[in-house]
Amino acid sequence: MVLPIVAYGHPVLRKKCVDIASDYPGLQQLISDMWETLYASNGVGLAAPQVNVPIRLFLVDSKQLTDHFDEEDRLQFGDEVGIKQVFINAHVLEINGEPWPYNEGCLSIPKIREDIYRPQTVKIAYVDEQFQPHEETYGGITARVILHEYDHIEGKLFIDYLKPLKKKLLRKKLDDIARGKVEVNYKMLFAKA
Repeated sequence: MVLPIVAYGHPVLRKKCVDIASDYPGLQQLISDMWETLYASNGVGLAAPQVNVPIRLFLVDSKQLTDHFDEEDRLQFGDEVGIKQVFINAHVLEINGEPWPYNEGCLSIPKIREDIYRPQTVKIAYVDEQFQPHEETYGGITARVILHEYDHIEGKLFIDYLKPLKKKLLRKKLDDIARGKVEVNYKMLFAKA
């Protein structure tokens, strides 16, 4: 089932999410619904708070990006192989590398894209959907998508990385999103209407 995406301004997007146990009610259905929602909204990552569930769960499908790299992308990112992965109870262990810019967007903040600087690699501990533990290091675009989604479970948004003047210039657009004055081709849940 396609779930509505929570829009900027909703308090769940600012909550630090909690770890869950393997017997979390309806977890497998939630994961399935989140994959369906991700693809229905043309995203490459989706975190549980974006569907109004404040738990440490997010999905990443960076293969959608890396499988379509053109020559310029390959020069910038190399022959990076993307992932399609569920991350549960994720905790960043280490971030490394020179921060680099990339034009990010967010399903919860539609129609706004900005260059955001993030480190080149991330080492992260998590459990998969069978609650098997993993500790992995990711780089490039995949690391960026992971860090973007990880921010969601920490109550942060990509716009938090913008300089104050840039945020001020975006204020009206952000207020419009919070009030539901935005047109998108996917279902959204707004805090104020």
